[in-house]
Amino acid sequence: MEHFTAQNQYGKDGPKGRRVIKKEYPFNVAHTQQYKAYSLHNFRKIPQIRALPEKLKFEIEVVAQVFPFKTNTYVINELIDWNNIPNDPIFRLTFPQKEMLLPHHYDKIANLLNLDAEKEELEKVVDKIHEELNPHPAGQMEYNVPLLNGERLSGLQHKYRETVLFFPSKGQTCHAYCSFCFRWPQFTGKEEYKFAMRETSLLIDYLKKHPEVSDVLITGGDPMIMGSRSLRHYLEPLINADVQSLRTIRIGTKSLSFWPYKYLHSPEADEVLALFRKIVDSGKHLAIMAHFTHPRELGTPAVRAAIKRIRSTGAEIRTQSPVLRWINDDPDVWATMWKMQVKLGCIPYYMFVVRNTGAQHYYGLPLERTYEIYKNAIQQVSGLARTVRGPSMSAMPGKVHVTGIFDINGEKVFGLNMLQARRPDIVMQPFFAKYNPEATWLDELEPAFGEKKFPFE
Repeated sequence: MEHFTAQNQYGKDGPKGRRVIKKEYPFNVAHTQQYKAYSLHNFRKIPQIRALPEKLKFEIEVVAQVFPFKTNTYVINELIDWNNIPNDPIFRLTFPQKEMLLPHHYDKIANLLNLDAEKEELEKVVDKIHEELNPHPAGQMEYNVPLLNGERLSGLQHKYRETVLFFPSKGQTCHAYCSFCFRWPQFTGKEEYKFAMRETSLLIDYLKKHPEVSDVLITGGDPMIMGSRSLRHYLEPLINADVQSLRTIRIGTKSLSFWPYKYLHSPEADEVLALFRKIVDSGKHLAIMAHFTHPRELGTPAVRAAIKRIRSTGAEIRTQSPVLRWINDDPDVWATMWKMQVKLGCIPYYMFVVRNTGAQHYYGLPLERTYEIYKNAIQQVSGLARTVRGPSMSAMPGKVHVTGIFDINGEKVFGLNMLQARRPDIVMQPFFAKYNPEATWLDELEPAFGEKKFPFE
């Protein structure tokens, strides 16, 4: 039985300008908390919420009509600093903020709530707002859904030659929702917005007909919301199938951040880890694609014990997150996070640009600022943390990497590169865009040096 005395959050070495919070307590990895979720219908029952101003609680109710909202006891009790509301980064990450809605959208919803409007009337307005928020960016519906024998496979996406995304139907929720999430439409309850598949058999059939695919990414939602039985239902047929070309199984998850008790000592946790070992023992490489947005998510004894247990199975943990205004838009925060990840045995993988969907206007930053955050952060870490690639835009043509800002023959330009692409022949092909200090996304850039189009057009 292992016991820890841990310093929660940053400790004395926190990034400059950030509040330092110390919390020491004993932790027993044999103990698991009781998971309890909170959302729009019951969030006012959270003890810490009761002390907040009514105005703030009403704002949460308004925004949660449009953006899915869900949190849980671990986030509430172990991650959020309730003495720093509303500015606490984890509070902003998990609770709806008024500014996530454009002013005219917010006013429409607030007025309807104040008038006790009928549910149907409210839903019509919400539906219209959803349509205006670019619910499926980067051609996900139009170009990513593949065909098998002439049938659309609505639970798969195949954008890049080597990688297929699989959306198990039982994994279409999360332990808590990130307020910035580009997959917010998955959680609205609208079937036309969902990617989901009940069985693995169609995925296996697709892989056998596409030997170019070496990697399957299990995603959602969050696949790790599923119990061990459901995980086995989806994963065991995949590892037992005779698909010689499949070499890597990836699992995209925020569970280490929002519910690390998933992996701590309990019969359920042991079964999940046994499944991970089975995947590794089958000869497949297992990569846990962990979403860590802020160093505080790496600071609790529970997450550190969970990381240790996952790594003991032979699985690898890679980390990723977008740069988010109000939450991690500081190079010191990123440098601290990458150092912590390396120390814990994780591999920094991607720094993303906030996608052009949902509340991008609130969380997004100019590309120039995002690049400066990356540059100033990467300068503070050793080579082991410089595995992280970014800032990267997951756009329609692929992952567009901002490599720098240059002055070439008297013209100021953005340097860009394709880290991944629908067309493999343009991967790692550098190109340039006119400097635009206000640009936050690829569609706001124009080719430089008199070129008529970018390589992907």
